[in-house]
Amino acid sequence: MPTRRTVLKGLALAAAASVVPLPAFAEPDYVPPLRQMRGMWIASVVNINWPSKPGLSAEQQKAEYLAWLDLAVSRKLNSVFVQIRPTADAFWPSPYEPWSQYLTGVQGQDPGYDPLGFAVEETHKRGLTFHAWFNPYRVSMQADPSKLHPSHPGRQHPEWILPFGGKLYYNPGIPEVRKFCQDAMLDALTRYDIDGLHFDDYFYPTNTTAFDDAATFATYGAGFPDLATWRRNNVDLMVSEMQQRVREAKPEVAWGISPSGIWRNKASDPLGSETNGGQSYDNLHADTRGWVKKGWLDYIAPQLYWYIGQPPADYSKLVPWWSNVADGTGTMLWIGQAAYKAGDPAQAPQWQDPAELSKHLTLNRSHPQIGGDIWYNANDLRADRIGSISTAVRDHYQRPALPPLLPRLADGEKPHRPVIAHVRRVQGGVELHLVATGRHEPFLFAIFRSADEIDAFDDARHLVAVIPGDRLVRWTDAEGKKGDHYYAVAVDRVSRTSRPSRGRQVR
Repeated sequence: MPTRRTVLKGLALAAAASVVPLPAFAEPDYVPPLRQMRGMWIASVVNINWPSKPGLSAEQQKAEYLAWLDLAVSRKLNSVFVQIRPTADAFWPSPYEPWSQYLTGVQGQDPGYDPLGFAVEETHKRGLTFHAWFNPYRVSMQADPSKLHPSHPGRQHPEWILPFGGKLYYNPGIPEVRKFCQDAMLDALTRYDIDGLHFDDYFYPTNTTAFDDAATFATYGAGFPDLATWRRNNVDLMVSEMQQRVREAKPEVAWGISPSGIWRNKASDPLGSETNGGQSYDNLHADTRGWVKKGWLDYIAPQLYWYIGQPPADYSKLVPWWSNVADGTGTMLWIGQAAYKAGDPAQAPQWQDPAELSKHLTLNRSHPQIGGDIWYNANDLRADRIGSISTAVRDHYQRPALPPLLPRLADGEKPHRPVIAHVRRVQGGVELHLVATGRHEPFLFAIFRSADEIDAFDDARHLVAVIPGDRLVRWTDAEGKKGDHYYAVAVDRVSRTSRPSRGRQVR
């Protein structure tokens, strides 16, 4: 018999996976994708999302995290991006950097449990993928090194850090610093069962000499024509070396970055976008377009935090620009969506339209290079000001979706075909008993339902639920009825799928 945990997991996600008709605006020939990134960022820096404030007990922190997972399920998401290294600190017992102050209020203080271990396990129980979100260079949100924990690397190696704008940063131009930052992040990768390693959009904090790395440039900058080119090369090295090290340590893990949405403006570079905003290439020394073209990332998730038609950065112009950049590269393209702007009275009138974010996802449909979206941030998905989030979910997430499958992993060993052992009508719907086969327990089961027999399972037209996998799972479809045909597909951790089970008809 299935465990009680498995039964409850299945029922919980089943409740969130009910199918509704496609909205009126949907194209009549629109085919919902089988796989689509549906993620949200859970930020920890200055306690933006989790924990909601420092000093909560371990049990309070755990309860808050579980509530975020419940929200993800209710919004029909399949992935969370959790910030576990916000300021050169750690949400796990790291041998490299101290415990984060955002856990207890005191940097270096043990929170009494392993937040990362807990978060990964609970995320997977719900059938969600866990992307570990890191800030690569930020050391502190304040500029006094003496306020760092005595064991902090910035105290042990004061030559590694530089102040700027009231904060402290690791100096990216020092090779030992670059390796140390990689080591600190890879510690989480190698010790925990994470699904992705994720950088945010912060690299060099400025394009001026106010970030005083002149001595470092004098030591290491030979052969570079100027400071900016050298800085850009330092960031390139961080990105390309991280790719190599992630592939060596855990090739099944997705590696990607969510940069600022503008690479360069067309006025600065003919390859740039039709925009007139801050340029990551120049201001942050982040050659985001180059990383995609050189194949250094599994995915890129540009933060396109502008409304459709917005000057000087128009969402409807940036979407095709990024689609063109990603096209044919093998780098997946996901879009960072500004949930935090929708319904904020301080924002422009366009952000007071409950349909603005839904319109973004509608526009995305015309660009097949786009494989989904990540929402910033979790608080705003919960608040759902003016109903903007529920509108987007209703319009675009009618069917469940599996997480994306990285192209480089598509040819790997696929899960074994599962079996639907029983299908029967019960009070409240149709109950299925699913049985996994083969050595490995599937991460998920994808369940398809149709009034007739079907033989195609490469889209979501008949997908009615995605539920956590186990050896034996009992699941009830509240909308099932006599005569329906059911099929089950086993899904592994990287989203490879098995052949479908034999169909079972409800008698």
